[in-house]
Amino acid sequence: MGTLIYGSGREFEFDDRTLSHVKIALVTKLRRHESFLLNWEIPLEQGGGRMSIWISREVPLAFVFGSPPPALNERWMEALLQTSQRTGGMVIMPEDAAESGEFSDR
Repeated sequence: MGTLIYGSGREFEFDDRTLSHVKIALVTKLRRHESFLLNWEIPLEQGGGRMSIWISREVPLAFVFGSPPPALNERWMEALLQTSQRTGGMVIMPEDAAESGEFSDR
């Protein structure tokens, strides 16, 4: 498992493969000086629901990984960046949803 650490130590866990793709998408946006919402579903085993956080260059951001970097899926990263252009912000979706285009209606 990997951890996204945002702001004053707030930690969010994701599997390493997902977090690796989210990291590249977030860094791409922040290098462009773009702020945006980051959204994801909270698994039922963690209580369920949805989470949204405002991502901004002014807030400290760190990534902690438990495994070596995976090979990256360009379509998944592009899907993350595509959703970030919407008013609702970037949506962390499963890799298969990015591959099938299921994210396009969100």
